[in-house]
Amino acid sequence: MAEEEINVEILRNAYNAWHETGGDTRVWSDVFADRLDWGSSMEAMPELVFTRQRAPKQEVIKHYEELASEWSMDFFRVNEFIARGERVIALGECSFTHRQTGRKVRGPKIDLWLFKNGKATEFMEY
Repeated sequence: MAEEEINVEILRNAYNAWHETGGDTRVWSDVFADRLDWGSSMEAMPELVFTRQRAPKQEVIKHYEELASEWSMDFFRVNEFIARGERVIALGECSFTHRQTGRKVRGPKIDLWLFKNGKATEFMEY
């Protein structure tokens, strides 16, 4: 299997498991390298604490835990993967409900990944 196919398969399995478990953070533990440069296009919104930049794997996992503490996942679907070399783009849609207010947020999702030796070393979400 080519490197691109392996990286896509890693992400396909992780996204499917994350959707099926309703956001279990343990899904990502095996995907991330020990050091992951993680960012979000929403990091400019300080009230969204879970969007700030992270680096060590444990900090990135903390992001998903913070997200799950404030929002419940309604669904998270990736409809297409585009891969070239070590880079993978995941295109999909997601919906979350705020636990305190009940407000639903639904929209398109684009995740950019970089893999090295079968582990994610960079991530940026839009």
